[in-house]
Amino acid sequence: MHVDLPDKLYYSIGEVAKAFDVNASLIRFWEKEFDEIQPKKNAKGNRKFTPEDIKHLELIYHLVKERGFTLEGAKVHLKEEKKKTLSNFEIIRKLQHIRAELVKIKENL
Repeated sequence: MHVDLPDKLYYSIGEVAKAFDVNASLIRFWEKEFDEIQPKKNAKGNRKFTPEDIKHLELIYHLVKERGFTLEGAKVHLKEEKKKTLSNFEIIRKLQHIRAELVKIKENL
């Protein structure tokens, strides 16, 4: 899944939930379950997710929803192979973006 969010410093939980096509309650649940997700909270207690939080959410989504990991399995995977997993995940996302651009170019030929 590639999340399509505009470039911003912070995203609301509504924006994040919509981008992932999940309920806000799942985002809050993952926040409690995974130490990697640390949104800031404003004076009202509203969560503000950073682009780094979004990267972690994308990786968690990928592991749990796309690869079928259990939450515990995803936690272990993230802890044991965090740098390698994140690096591979970012490479895959970049390649998917490049492929999409190449398909657009091909269609315009």
